[in-house]
Amino acid sequence: MAESAQAIPPFVNARQSVALRVAPYPTAREWLIHTSLFLLTIVTTTFAGIVMTAPEIDVPPPPLRSVIDYLLFVPEYYLSNVIALLSFTAHHPSLLADGLVFSAALLAILTAHEMGHYVACRRYGVNATLPFFIPAPPLFLAGTFGAFIKIKSPIPSRRALFDIGLAGPLAGFVAAVPIALVGILSMQPSVRGGGSGIIFNDPLLFRLLGRLVGTPLDPYAPINPYYMAAWIGLLVTSLNLMPVGQLDGGHGTFAIFGQRAHRVIGRVAFAVLVVLTVLGFVWYGSPSGFLYTVLLAIMLRVGHPQPEEMGPLGPVRVWIAVVTLIVFALCFWPFPITIT
Repeated sequence: MAESAQAIPPFVNARQSVALRVAPYPTAREWLIHTSLFLLTIVTTTFAGIVMTAPEIDVPPPPLRSVIDYLLFVPEYYLSNVIALLSFTAHHPSLLADGLVFSAALLAILTAHEMGHYVACRRYGVNATLPFFIPAPPLFLAGTFGAFIKIKSPIPSRRALFDIGLAGPLAGFVAAVPIALVGILSMQPSVRGGGSGIIFNDPLLFRLLGRLVGTPLDPYAPINPYYMAAWIGLLVTSLNLMPVGQLDGGHGTFAIFGQRAHRVIGRVAFAVLVVLTVLGFVWYGSPSGFLYTVLLAIMLRVGHPQPEEMGPLGPVRVWIAVVTLIVFALCFWPFPITIT
């Protein structure tokens, strides 16, 4: 979900060329590839939604009698679980409806995010691909590894870098807010007051919306598809807004503060996150911080290309940067998952 910009030498007379650029439109072959990936991601996210809302199904493990049985244990047991869940869903169609709701809600957020980038690229004549949606295998994560666009030409200006970088997370956040509200209003009371398992900790936006509508947030409430789609969408937004490398937040940081500050801020953010990850694991048994840490460690090794023109951003974009910082605060939670 982080977009990459290629470091290509700047054109001659960049100031004059910015307004004249027109990005090429996708070809029929590109439409076919991107549409196919999107349709496949609908299938995998629907299955993920079914997994989240279905009761636990007891599938006996295959017998282990020979070396071949041991080698085939994981794929055979995995396939047995997939088939068992599909069979259970066939007898309980409401699960399929929940899966489709989750898929539609999550993909609405991801699509808004990526189309924010894409539209901004077209506005500045930057050559970029349509969004690549990445399906994940059944029973794995949210049914998707996210989405991204590939930027294939230089970023013409500082303003273009700012707009392209932040248009995505802001558009995704706008799409996530009503979905989060519906998810909170759809919460059912929990059937138990505690126990063991995985708790999805609520980001600040959820807590504020819960107070606004007078709905107490119960960590043990049954999962509903709107809630989980918004929760994952906000997690993705917070990850992308980290001020590191070529993440969306990294683009914004580079545009606002320049190359040297971008490098320093990225390293400080990584150090803070390492500390939070260790504290989260020790205090709350939360391994989720390692996801942030690994992502930032990778992005720190990716250089950021210089825009062709570094003119002033202007006061409007400074205010947008402040709004984006608020959005990050509403989405980010240092310990997203707690294991009890």
